[in-house]
Amino acid sequence: MANRGAEAAPFAFSEEQALIAASARDLLRERVSFDAVRSALETEAGYDAALFREIGELGWLGMAIPESFGGAGMGATELVSVVEWMGRVVYGSPFLANVLAAELVLQAASEAQQAEMLPKLAAGEMLATIAVGEAQGSWDLGELSSLAVREGAGYRLRGEKAFVLDAQNADLLLVACKGPDGPLIVAVPTADLPAGAIRPERLVDATRRSARVRLDGVQVPATAALSGADATHSLQRVQRLGALLVAAEMSGAAQGVFELTLEYLKSRVQFGRKIGGYQALKHPMVWLLMGIEHGRSLLYNAATLWDRALGNGSQDASEIEIAVRAAKLQCGEACTETADRAIQFHGAYGFTWECHAQLFFRRAQWAEYTFGDSGHHRRHLATLLLGKQSR
Repeated sequence: MANRGAEAAPFAFSEEQALIAASARDLLRERVSFDAVRSALETEAGYDAALFREIGELGWLGMAIPESFGGAGMGATELVSVVEWMGRVVYGSPFLANVLAAELVLQAASEAQQAEMLPKLAAGEMLATIAVGEAQGSWDLGELSSLAVREGAGYRLRGEKAFVLDAQNADLLLVACKGPDGPLIVAVPTADLPAGAIRPERLVDATRRSARVRLDGVQVPATAALSGADATHSLQRVQRLGALLVAAEMSGAAQGVFELTLEYLKSRVQFGRKIGGYQALKHPMVWLLMGIEHGRSLLYNAATLWDRALGNGSQDASEIEIAVRAAKLQCGEACTETADRAIQFHGAYGFTWECHAQLFFRRAQWAEYTFGDSGHHRRHLATLLLGKQSR
């Protein structure tokens, strides 16, 4: 296999990228306090609608959408820099769901379908999400069990989708089904679903919203099927982008909970001295920071390779896949370990609802299993790096 030992891509923010990251930092630090996070998670929607509208007005929802469809025409690096800050303050909203839906439309829809949907997604006039996961929890597209059966001039859907991000907040679902000739993606307005078809799921991360969607009996016209490109390839690309953006969230969350813990260690006094002065706490903090920085390096390497491929189309797909999977794996482990240590280092208080460290720990648990857990990515990396003999 080509490019198994590819060198890491050199990375540095351009002036424009640095400004975007700084604007994300300033807005989210100002508007997303721990009190705001806790207030939003108690609501039905799970997010601050006014702040989300502001994010839409800033153009974040359309960052990766071409300018011809009302977006900014930016790349993964800009997206990663914004999502990393969202993770750093444990921000919850339909941002991830909407961005992935826009990417799927961009990859799989016809030009007419793109012209219909993308401007609305970029402006925040319509919220969409992807419905790929099945009840058995597999991320393998070869295990799709939901069906789209031809009936008359359209399709009748069967089955149930699970872990559909923000389905209860969305106006449109992009549903991956097994069609008559292979995988098929159909656009289903949530207003057309039967009553009770969307059943909210309770996640470990209370800042997130997710649902199961029952498809039995739903009928859609033939024009609802995205018809611009191969569905399997499009879904694979969106899954990789999802893994990259979740890795960005985990990178930011790891840094956020690290800083929270560091502040506590510098202020908590025990036996007449600040506990941060004890080697038993200092040394683990150094190792945690090394893991965070390692993950961030892999994260921006993957984003750089992704954008380089968009620029010249010559990047080996396996090289990008390796980079994304490695970033998801390392950022996940760094985030989980840092959040776990944060709870321990806060002592008995760390195990209470009032301690903010648990917000990060819950985000880490959700993110670890979204778009593939560490075992999933290790198996695929073994095959990509070592070949079939690794199985």
